[in-house]
Amino acid sequence: MIGPNPKLFPKTLFSELGEGEPVRIVDADSEQHEAERAVARIVSLRAGDATTQGKQYKEYRDFAILYRANHQARVFEQALRKAQIPYKVSGGQSFFDRAEIKDLCGWFRLWVNNDDDPAFLRAITTPKRGIGHTTLASLGTFASQYKLSLFEALFSPSLPSVMPKRTLEGIHEFGRYINDLEYRARRTMGAEDSRTFMLDWLKEIDYEKHLYDGEDSESAAASRWTNVLEFVDWMSQRAGGTIDDTSGADNTIETERKSLLEVAQTISLLSTISERQQDQDVVTLSTLHASKGLEWPHVMLIGVSEGLLPFKLDDDNGRQQKVSEDTLQRLQEERRLMYVGITRAQRSLAVSWTKKRKQGREMVPCVPSRFIAEMGLDKETIREDPREKLKALRAEFARKAQDSAAKAAAASSS
Repeated sequence: MIGPNPKLFPKTLFSELGEGEPVRIVDADSEQHEAERAVARIVSLRAGDATTQGKQYKEYRDFAILYRANHQARVFEQALRKAQIPYKVSGGQSFFDRAEIKDLCGWFRLWVNNDDDPAFLRAITTPKRGIGHTTLASLGTFASQYKLSLFEALFSPSLPSVMPKRTLEGIHEFGRYINDLEYRARRTMGAEDSRTFMLDWLKEIDYEKHLYDGEDSESAAASRWTNVLEFVDWMSQRAGGTIDDTSGADNTIETERKSLLEVAQTISLLSTISERQQDQDVVTLSTLHASKGLEWPHVMLIGVSEGLLPFKLDDDNGRQQKVSEDTLQRLQEERRLMYVGITRAQRSLAVSWTKKRKQGREMVPCVPSRFIAEMGLDKETIREDPREKLKALRAEFARKAQDSAAKAAAASSS
C-alpha cells in the first residue's frame, strides 16, 4: 500500500512471524454498527484462541482501536461502556472526561450515593447557586468533626449552631432538591420518560445558561451543549423500551425498561471505576498520529472511508480538486498515516469502513477508502458477517448489566 509514495530508500518489508492471520475487511452499515462490530471482535478474540507461539493475547491491553480524527472515538466509547469493557483514550480527550459530562455524572452519583463527597461538591457548585467556598469549608469542617458525609451534615440538628440561618436555608434547599430528584428518577421508566425528565431537570438548574456564561465563544458553548444533549439521548436509550436498532437493520428493537435511577447506578459505577483505571488492563482508543511508535497484538483500524482516511480532498461543494502538488502531498501524508495504522498490528488487523455516517444532522453515503484497494488484498481476505455474534453479544451485555445492578444493590444495602 505504501508503494505509490515516493521513497528516499527502497525497502522490502517482511515479517519474522511468517504469513500470520489474513487482514479482515469489515463493512458496516453505520458508525454505531461499526462500533458494535469492533466490540464483538474484542469479545470474540478474548473468548477464542488468541494465542501465538504459546503466548496468550487476551488481555484488554492487547487491543487498540485506531482512527483518523478525535471525534470518531465517541461512538466507540459508548459501545465499550455499554459492554462494560475498560478503555483509555490516547491522543485526545475522552467524551466522558469532558467537564460538562463529568458535571452530569456528579449529579447522578449523588442521587445514587448521598455519601459521595466529591460528587456532592461538584453538584452543589455546578451550576453556581449562591453557595460559596466559605460555606462549603464550614460544612466540611463540621462534617469532619462529627464524622459525617457532607450530605448527612446538611440535616444535622447541630449545624445551625455554626452556620447563619440564611446560608442554612440555601444548602437545605439543595439537599431537599437532591432527595426529590432521586425520588422522581426512581419512578421514571423507559427511554422516552427518562429523556423528558433529564431535559426538564437541565432546564430547572439552568445548565445551558451555565455553559454559555462560562465560555467566551458562543460556538464553544453550543458545542458543549450538543455534547450534553447527546449524553442525555445515550442515557435515555439505556433506560430501554422501543429504540432504533443500531446494528444497521431498518427496524426497532424492544429492550427491558429500567428506571432512570437504575441507569444512573450503572453510570456512576463506570465513572468511579474509570477514575481508578490508570495504566491498567484497558483497551486503547487512539488517533493514528498518537499511535506512532506503539504496537498492539490486535488492532482495529476504523473509519477507513473516502473523506476520512484519506481526509477530505475535495472542495466545499464536493467537487474533486484538480491534482496539484499540494493535493498530491496531502494524499501522500494520508497514505503514510494509513501505513502507520496497518503496521501497529502485531498479530491481527481488521480494517473497517461504513456505508453511511453522520455529518451534522444528516446521514451521508460513504465509499471505502482508495487505500483498501491499494493494500492489494487477495481473494482469501476474510470478510466478516457478525450478525450471529452480535446476537450473542447483546445477550452477554444483558447478563453483565444484571450482574452490575445486583452488585450495586448489594453495595447500597450494605
